Amino acid sequence: MSHEQRDDQTGKTGFSIINEQQAEIREPSMFRVILMNDDFTTMEFVLKTVQKVFQKSPEEAASIMMEVHKKGRGIAGTYVHDIARTKAEKVMHLAFKENFPLKCILEAV
Repeated sequence: MSHEQRDDQTGKTGFSIINEQQAEIREPSMFRVILMNDDFTTMEFVLKTVQKVFQKSPEEAASIMMEVHKKGRGIAGTYVHDIARTKAEKVMHLAFKENFPLKCILEAV
């Protein structure tokens, strides 16, 4: 809310901002990007994609890929919503181009 003030000495008017409420600053919500297992996407494709999209080392990518293979899903990374969504879309776009049905889901932390 703005409030007009008049300076009695100079006769000039100005505006000042009055905060009715202190703004609450919160950390952004985080989301896990989870790769889902399927019977068609190759392990090599998952390994390559995790390294490329999530910037994981070959060892980290292999661990994620094996988690997807053995448990049916694996966490590729945790990000704020917009970044998580963008990475998931990138993975699915790359998979689509290679005719793989690899899917990603987002899960709130």
